Amino acid sequence: MNGRWKKLQALLLLSIFAVMGGAAVAYGQSAGFTENIYPVGKLKPTDSVSKLKVGDVAPDFTLPAVEGGKVSLGQYRGKKNVVISFVPAAWTPVCSDQWPGYNIFKALFEKHDAILLGITVDNIPTLYSWTRQMVTTPKEKIWFPVLSDFYPHGATASKYGVLRSEGESERALFAINKEGIITYIDVHDINRRPLLEDLAKALEEVNRQ
Repeated sequence: MNGRWKKLQALLLLSIFAVMGGAAVAYGQSAGFTENIYPVGKLKPTDSVSKLKVGDVAPDFTLPAVEGGKVSLGQYRGKKNVVISFVPAAWTPVCSDQWPGYNIFKALFEKHDAILLGITVDNIPTLYSWTRQMVTTPKEKIWFPVLSDFYPHGATASKYGVLRSEGESERALFAINKEGIITYIDVHDINRRPLLEDLAKALEEVNRQ
């Protein structure tokens, strides 16, 4: 294991501790951001019917992006490994902690030639406001494409078997290799943030399958 990877592991552990401590400031969220977070309370951990498994071809999709234009899964075929992060809803506690955490992990995605795609069932104006409030300055932003699965509502989440009965998506991660094959699935407890350590292991394995 090389020195750079050991440093990344150390950064990973520090980031996990920061999250466990509820340190929103560690991710540079803007002043007053937490005051606008909606307190959802405890929810049913999972509430969907699985449709996919590791080894399946990942369903293609094309969705509008917050930064403009549209993004398709197929555009990365043969070029990039892909991690899809479905989160339930903008302006909710765990989602607002999860995605900023990936900003400090950008180097790990680059190391494994991977792109992260963030997807929610919210509309573009909502996502635009939410993602900009996650950071401290207008020049900063979430580094990965944020996509809206708003209309047809939850169609992509449904393809992936992670659309909940009340219309939100599960909190779920899918790793997909350059051939378009799913190599990792984590349909997580909606009340909890997926561990960055588990995602690091998934990225380590994506090129081996």
